[in-house]
Amino acid sequence: MHPDDLIEKHFPRLKTEQKRALTKLDVKTLRDLLYHFPARYENAGPTGTIAGITAGSEVTLYGTVRKPDIRKTWKSRRPIAEAWLEDASGRIKMMWFSQPYIAKSLYDGMAVKVSGRIAGEGTKIYLANPEIDKSSLPPDNVHENLFHQGEASLKNNQELYPIYSESRGVSSLWISHAVKKLFEESLHEEIADPLPPEILARYKLPSLAAALVFIHTPHKKSDAEAAKKRFAFEEIFALQIVMQQRRQALVREEALPVAVNRVALREFIASFPFPATQAQLHAIDAIVADFEKSHPMLRLLEGDVGSGKTAVAAATAYLAATSLPKGRIAGTLQVAYLCPTEILAKQHFSTFVSYFKKHPIPIGLITGNECRVFPSRVRYEESAKLSKTTFRKRVADGLIPIVIGTHALIEKSLVFKYLAYAIIDEQHRFGTLHRKRLATKGTTVPHLLSMTATPIPRTLALTLYGDLDLTLLDEMPAGRKRVITEVLSGDKRELAYERVRAELIRGRQVYVICPRIDEPDPAKELALQAKSVKAEASRLQKEVFSSAIIEILHSKMRPQEKEEVMRRFANDEIDILVATSVIEVGVNIPNATVILIEGAERFGLAQLHQLRGRVNRSTQQSYCFALPESYGPATTERMKAFATAKNGFALAEYDLALRGAGELAGGKQWGVSDIAMEALKNLKLVEAARTEAAKLVAHDPQLHNYPALASRAHTADREMHLE
Repeated sequence: MHPDDLIEKHFPRLKTEQKRALTKLDVKTLRDLLYHFPARYENAGPTGTIAGITAGSEVTLYGTVRKPDIRKTWKSRRPIAEAWLEDASGRIKMMWFSQPYIAKSLYDGMAVKVSGRIAGEGTKIYLANPEIDKSSLPPDNVHENLFHQGEASLKNNQELYPIYSESRGVSSLWISHAVKKLFEESLHEEIADPLPPEILARYKLPSLAAALVFIHTPHKKSDAEAAKKRFAFEEIFALQIVMQQRRQALVREEALPVAVNRVALREFIASFPFPATQAQLHAIDAIVADFEKSHPMLRLLEGDVGSGKTAVAAATAYLAATSLPKGRIAGTLQVAYLCPTEILAKQHFSTFVSYFKKHPIPIGLITGNECRVFPSRVRYEESAKLSKTTFRKRVADGLIPIVIGTHALIEKSLVFKYLAYAIIDEQHRFGTLHRKRLATKGTTVPHLLSMTATPIPRTLALTLYGDLDLTLLDEMPAGRKRVITEVLSGDKRELAYERVRAELIRGRQVYVICPRIDEPDPAKELALQAKSVKAEASRLQKEVFSSAIIEILHSKMRPQEKEEVMRRFANDEIDILVATSVIEVGVNIPNATVILIEGAERFGLAQLHQLRGRVNRSTQQSYCFALPESYGPATTERMKAFATAKNGFALAEYDLALRGAGELAGGKQWGVSDIAMEALKNLKLVEAARTEAAKLVAHDPQLHNYPALASRAHTADREMHLE
């Protein structure tokens, strides 16, 4: 038996549906099975006898199976597995609902241990869906021991049993039995522990073999907690190893030197149509200091919606775009600015053009549909359309210092001559693969600035972006008012409509956000029953705002259609834009002052915060109305947090405490396990893992002395699918 053996090799009787279920659970090898941890634990209750049980209690019983059978309920025809459990003191019926296969695994006279809840009343009590295990002791021996123990010891004889994530065909019970089979073969002792012994000792963590036993078969809650802590530390430590290796590799690279002319930089910043905030100036100083180092910068700029990240990017891009390449008397270094959507790329192109109008620096735009360059050779104040061939040639010749674009920017056909500075907007929408493609555009590694408006808790930022230095923009531009946020139930919707009418009279514009594009198919039972863009736009036009100009925007529209709608909305030709969350990132319409979010409970808190940011783009007072369709305790808590949090950073930390990091940053998106996500609430653990990883990689960058850790780090790198 080897950890990397396929499951089928040692479980040859697996049925097709079981194989399919295990694949769905991502369990292909014996190692995968050992690392398929329980989702939770249930208390087995005191061990006792059938004669001594009471309705509603949790118990563990030893006995003999009698008359296993399958029947169906009279009305619903729901299958039920049934059997009697018999001991020296009496007998009780066991019932498993919708699990007929359990009856097939039992036989008359089988000695078992069962754990579960006593349901029913009076003479009709039964064990409901009990966990069942082959007993290692004959029932008579157990009962003899039990009758001599006395009540006190019975109450203390409690066990935890694991509950695993299941899939149709593979039950929690099957997984539990399969794991125990691996323990009987001592497979868990054959896996090399990736954590060095000195780290295990320093943080009082159990060894890998002990932790696997503790997490699958804990005798008490503290066993499971110790194992969870160990596996959380291991995963975060492995991620930090990857990040520190990237940093070490970067320090060995040589960057193109950017000439830092602070006088010219101050003049450029002074030409902005607004005064820079202290937070912006601090961020610019940090980036400039990185430019003066010999190795490339790796920095994450995290700023709340509307905090002015684009201005920081423009100011630092100005320095690179006015620097001469080493050993040259003409030409400049180049900047690449990567945006997640065409709408955002065009918006940033327009913003950069407005910032650079008084400075003779060409700026290019490349998307999947067009290429443009500013200034036009015909009219300086305008941009001109170019063919892709001409555009690529100009970039390759170094004639366009600043290039803004979508994924078209990282295509192999676009080659830079002197790429010195790469900027990625909305970092969470791109992965390490995109970063690598952008970083290998030139012959040298460029300085990299990643930017995000998605609120990320500090622990998550330290873990997922451990290779980046972190800078926060935690100050809003002068005169910017806080968005007034209200959560309204359906019967108070008219309050939101009254505010919309008042803002429309003042000449302002409005967003209405819906979770769906089309109405759900009534024939599909599981279809998302939520408001749709098309139906809501039609309803608002007919019943609520008949005199307003209402348009729709969603992801299924052609790029040209989306562009035309956004152009008309930006030019104040549309009063109300009904859209999906396609407008979540970066859309800048200062005249829009109200946003209504239908089905607000269906969006993550980070997404809600991004949507609210669409109406925080000017000094006008703006309003956000969240309109949940259903209210439960969790929704109420989340909506309260959304309405009261002072900024995105506060919201991020609140959400981490309330629900864990999964919803805020998408645990599935990052490829980080639930155990590690939960551990991200523990800043000390994350910082300890980061410190230990930095020390270890500094002494042994390739981990030659730690082969098991090198393998674990490689797995972590692969699983953190930021692509």
